Amino acid sequence: MLRLFVLILLLTNGVYYAWSNGLLRPYGFAPEQVAEPQRLASQIRPEALVILTPDEARKAEANGPVTSATRAAECQQAGPFDEVQALVLKQTLDKMLPASAWRLDELTQPARWIVYIGKFASSQALAAKRAELAALNVRIEPLVNPAMEPGLSLGAYEVRGGAENRLEALQARGVRTASVVQERAPTVTSTLRLTVPDDLWKTHQEEIKAALGDKPLRACK
Repeated sequence: MLRLFVLILLLTNGVYYAWSNGLLRPYGFAPEQVAEPQRLASQIRPEALVILTPDEARKAEANGPVTSATRAAECQQAGPFDEVQALVLKQTLDKMLPASAWRLDELTQPARWIVYIGKFASSQALAAKRAELAALNVRIEPLVNPAMEPGLSLGAYEVRGGAENRLEALQARGVRTASVVQERAPTVTSTLRLTVPDDLWKTHQEEIKAALGDKPLRACK
């Protein structure tokens, strides 16, 4: 009885193996085939598939998707622009480019206060005052504002109090006719940074260059 059971079990396994592997298909006995050939037909350039290592995958995820447009976008900058120029430029670029393609970086330049002597009536008077200050061992600094020439700067400061303290010290050393004046008012300038995709640049480059005026574009630092 046991031998008969073992024989039936082996026979059953053999028949199942032949059926599951399609050996009985010519006789009309075989499992139903499940296939989706349309998926293979719809594949686009499967040879372009690249398998990344874990490190490469993390870097790709951190950098975000890269398109042909972003690859073509190179950083360029122009400036500086004063507050009025920057406002006009902003209004122009807002109409043409997405916010991700440009930005204006502001730089605030503080006021400049100096201890000043001038203006002198002649170059001879200027030379005489230079000699007098040299005898007192007083340092002379260059003027930033050409409108104050011919004149002498005996120290420059971002706050008026610093210049006033310097004036008191110089007066104690015998310096006369000097005073504290504002050589430069505080100013705000802006630098434009562009990362315009190639297709947008080709479309708007003439308008962008016109909006920049006499400020040339150059590679970002």
